[in-house]
Amino acid sequence: MSLHAKLLEREAKGQPVRVGVIGAGKFGAMFLAQVPNLPGMHLMAIGDLSPANALRSIERIGWKTERHSARSFDEAIRKGTTFITDDWQAVVAHPAIDVIVECTGNPVAAVEHCLEAFRHGKHVVNVTVEADAFCGYLLGRRAAEAGVVYSLAFGDQPALICDLVDWARSCGFPVVAAGRGHKWLPNYFESTPDTVWNFWGLTEEQAQIGGLNPKMFNSFLDGSKPAIETTAVANATGLEAPDKGLQFPPGSMDDLPNLFRPVGAGGMLEKTGVVEVVSCLRPDGSEIDHHIRNGIWVCIEGDSEYIRRCFQEYGVTTDTTGRYVAIYRRWHLIGLELGVSVASAALRGEATGTPVCFNADVVATAKRDLKPGEVLDGEGGYTVYGKISPAKRSLEQSNLPLGLASHIPLVRPVAKGQMLTWNDVARDETLTAYKFRMEMERLVAEKAAAAD
Repeated sequence: MSLHAKLLEREAKGQPVRVGVIGAGKFGAMFLAQVPNLPGMHLMAIGDLSPANALRSIERIGWKTERHSARSFDEAIRKGTTFITDDWQAVVAHPAIDVIVECTGNPVAAVEHCLEAFRHGKHVVNVTVEADAFCGYLLGRRAAEAGVVYSLAFGDQPALICDLVDWARSCGFPVVAAGRGHKWLPNYFESTPDTVWNFWGLTEEQAQIGGLNPKMFNSFLDGSKPAIETTAVANATGLEAPDKGLQFPPGSMDDLPNLFRPVGAGGMLEKTGVVEVVSCLRPDGSEIDHHIRNGIWVCIEGDSEYIRRCFQEYGVTTDTTGRYVAIYRRWHLIGLELGVSVASAALRGEATGTPVCFNADVVATAKRDLKPGEVLDGEGGYTVYGKISPAKRSLEQSNLPLGLASHIPLVRPVAKGQMLTWNDVARDETLTAYKFRMEMERLVAEKAAAAD
């Protein structure tokens, strides 16, 4: 039975999937905008540190007042409306809620939210992929131990890429590479919240009208978010991180199979089975026609003469050898698609992407020369950007994960372009997220030792 049919069934029975959202920013607001169109799903509660900000998001999407008029959880259940509170713990603990959607964008807080949700037997759809990138493997294990689902968020690119990879493998195709599109030039890694809108192609007025956060959007531009998202994909699919980090080759949709094939076949891949990102800009800054900036793709191989002949017979666009094909989706609709993950977790007990290994990591890397005493400001800020690395290397080098590179001071100078290590900072060992990362590192080390 399709997810929509299952939702209709729950609607008919008067037993909706009850959802609690933590964080009502841009992503959360996009999901809220679709909730009225989803049968069998009740957004019961929104937990936000600033209920006033949550209300502004609701006003922006055009909800009628009666939809969010509940003054308590009980009233929300009785009337089928939404209760807004600043108490996220109460949302997570309420027995009527089936699924928690974590979309604060704060990786340190997200770890606590996910763990608390697991303790209360809630499925979690984790929109805050930054947390997944540095400790998702252990989050997935904790969810399994609790008998609940931990899922990446459909609509966001990582879950959509995982879906394409699963499609390819379920069809029997070897996956050569998978990833997303992006707007990228080499100097973008230096971008800060002060420069983001000019690079992005928006005016400050447009950004303000859309309620867009410059630090968050800068994390896309400076390469941090592509590194985070491809890391999540690698850890959920078993694909590997490129040894030299993401290369961002420029190309159109039709260029994909020629780009993402082995070097020996004329492509740019030193090895197959990796994640990568394609840029919509040529080195001179001009935009490529038929680009896939906002989309996702997977490159597959026709590994027999018969399959390659089938490609030809059905007019499939291949690389120049006829061996490699790219399947893609040009757009992703972010929070507007999130209902798929919520329904899948609640009604099928299945994730739309979940970590199965720790193949890749995102390392904090200096945007400029940094001095002792400076305080790191994390993803999308003024001090560091994220670079994907094979996880084994990042652990061997004791690299600082980007998700924990915020609000901590430097104790040593770091040169521009240098990957930071734990020895460069005064780490806060009291953080739950820090302790959880250290626990995951020990688990990975023990697993590797046992394999040897």
